[in-house]
Amino acid sequence: MAVPKAKFTTGSTMRHVVVMTMTGALGLSFMFLVDFLALFWVSQLRDEVLISAIGFAATIQFFAVSVAIGMMIAGVALVSRSLGMGKGNRARRIASVVLIYSTGIQSLLALLIFAFRRDILMWTGAEGETLEVAVHFLAISLPSLPLIVMGMCASSILRAVGDAWRSMLVTVIGGAVAVVLDPLLIVVLGLGVEGAAIVIVISRLMMTVVGLYWLGVTHRMMAKPAQWDMVAFLKPYLAIALPAVATQLSTPFGNWVLIRAIAEHGDSAVAGFGVVSRLTILGFGGIYALSGAIGGIIGQNAGAGLRDRVAGAYADALKFCAIYTGITWALMAVFADLIAAAFGLSPEGTHIVKMFAYYAAGSFVFTGALFVSNAAFNNLGRPLWATISNWLRDGILMLPLAFSMGAIWGAGGVVMAQAAANTMVGIGAAVVGWRYVRAGRGIEARTRAKA
Repeated sequence: MAVPKAKFTTGSTMRHVVVMTMTGALGLSFMFLVDFLALFWVSQLRDEVLISAIGFAATIQFFAVSVAIGMMIAGVALVSRSLGMGKGNRARRIASVVLIYSTGIQSLLALLIFAFRRDILMWTGAEGETLEVAVHFLAISLPSLPLIVMGMCASSILRAVGDAWRSMLVTVIGGAVAVVLDPLLIVVLGLGVEGAAIVIVISRLMMTVVGLYWLGVTHRMMAKPAQWDMVAFLKPYLAIALPAVATQLSTPFGNWVLIRAIAEHGDSAVAGFGVVSRLTILGFGGIYALSGAIGGIIGQNAGAGLRDRVAGAYADALKFCAIYTGITWALMAVFADLIAAAFGLSPEGTHIVKMFAYYAAGSFVFTGALFVSNAAFNNLGRPLWATISNWLRDGILMLPLAFSMGAIWGAGGVVMAQAAANTMVGIGAAVVGWRYVRAGRGIEARTRAKA
């Protein structure tokens, strides 16, 4: 069986960054397009209670998806390092172990959230009819969480191998399913929120099927693990996965804080913030994809001991981040009114969308800098540094900023609180990450391990 090549150790690092990030962004955007389309078609029923309910439910599911992203990061780091060292057979075994552990952990998490979904939604601020609709939505969609972790892990390992297009198509196919089925089930068949949840389940199933096929059949990157593999790879997997999951959980926690602060200003404000949340993930897919996209590039070059290429990839990712954010920010500002009108938002909800599109969206250049530094920390032996950076933003700064600025400037102040936290932490993380990459300690450690 042919050994997969470490393709990121040669050629232009900027080209690798652009190709992997844009394909990753397109794939990630299509994955979140499922939620965006569900919200859009439900909004056509012209009931802000339904929009608010899906916003609350999506905030809860974002916690579970973030755990999946953390486990995905661990898989990318371990597989890409092994490929960089020329250990293709080891990379195959690690890929299989990562899939098994990740699916098992996500299944347990889905069960816990399902059992306590009503209580969790109440803590988040949902009440009355909004609460009941959100509970029903989660009852249908939560059992599909193990599917999304399998699809995401398969996509990320394909990216670590260097197959950008198939990695992208895993999630594109899921989004394409939603494009066809959402209007059919939600509007034509009149299933409403229930139809939106059913489409999410079908979409995640398709992601899993095509992802595992391309990973196992096309690339032969799955091998039946021996019993000792499950034990031998557990420690290195958890050494990255646990801090990576802790890092990723900070983002949904920050979102939970924001939506809890927004809930103080009524259902219309929550509906507006729900649109902003989907718009953020869809529009800034390139920023969210950065960490996973350059993780394989940094991992392969670190495994090969190529210190200058690691630093080059880091710098190129920051440049890409600045350009991408500038273009997206401009487009959002131009189309802000059209976006608010498309979702039928009230004046309060429209105000939230405009505050984000005109002002807060620009702060994503610093969010991107944070994600780039996280990729360096996770792949160069300092995953706890990424955890500290994210929780500084979402756990320490976000809460006091959101509630204090919300009390002074209303719901729009909550939106700007997120921008302020992004800016402060993003600058600090970028500086620390650059100094660490230039020092080359993580790369040197990998080189000694290889020797």
